[in-house]
Amino acid sequence: MGDIIVWADIPVIDMERAIEFYGHVTGKRVMMMPGSNDTVAVIGNPDEPPGVSADLYLGGTPSHDGARVFLGANGDIDGMLARVPEAGGKVLKGKEFMGDVAGWVAWVEDSEGNLIGIQQSAE
Repeated sequence: MGDIIVWADIPVIDMERAIEFYGHVTGKRVMMMPGSNDTVAVIGNPDEPPGVSADLYLGGTPSHDGARVFLGANGDIDGMLARVPEAGGKVLKGKEFMGDVAGWVAWVEDSEGNLIGIQQSAE
């Protein structure tokens, strides 16, 4: 059975600023999607196995409302939270243990004004 969610679109106002923010916070490559006329950037390294992904897109309205996007911390939630203000975002709620199923969760505002969750497994 495949993933139910295959990607998330994160609206941005300033693509360059958002690319710098997400690259710094996640430690992953963020690059323009070929053929997108510079309106979509993909978060992630092209040499990683395919899976659920996120992209940045010019359009929409950054917001704290609507569906929630959670970035995987890959065991480094503390490091990611430390890098958020360095990259121009805000930590809105530090990490909180939400039980064995959800693990550790924190809330940040990205450089564009979106509410983004960061999640790390309980293990």
